[in-house]
Amino acid sequence: MNDIVTRYLDTWNATDEALAELLATHWSDDCVYVDPLADVHGRDAVRATIQAVRTQFPGFVFTSVGEVDAHHQQARFQWGLGPAGEEPVIVGFDVVVLDADQRIRDVRGFLDRVPA
Repeated sequence: MNDIVTRYLDTWNATDEALAELLATHWSDDCVYVDPLADVHGRDAVRATIQAVRTQFPGFVFTSVGEVDAHHQQARFQWGLGPAGEEPVIVGFDVVVLDADQRIRDVRGFLDRVPA
């Protein structure tokens, strides 16, 4: 499951060209992404959400914070968002559920620390 979390974070850090490929490879057709600021369905909507975040936080990167806890077809993990090589400005917690083909089907996200 560490690999799927890595691919998940790679997706959030991807440029537009790589983003479409990562979504097609690692996310199911009918994927769902829900967090306090978004509730989207399908790869196109996930791509638009990721692009909006990348636009809002230019130069920031998503990184893993701590260990991945996984069982069955799901994993939970904490991530950070901030300038590369610096302390994350934003920290969140996501639960990822995979489909039978080991692709991301459902993500439920929470924000643990956000700037004022």
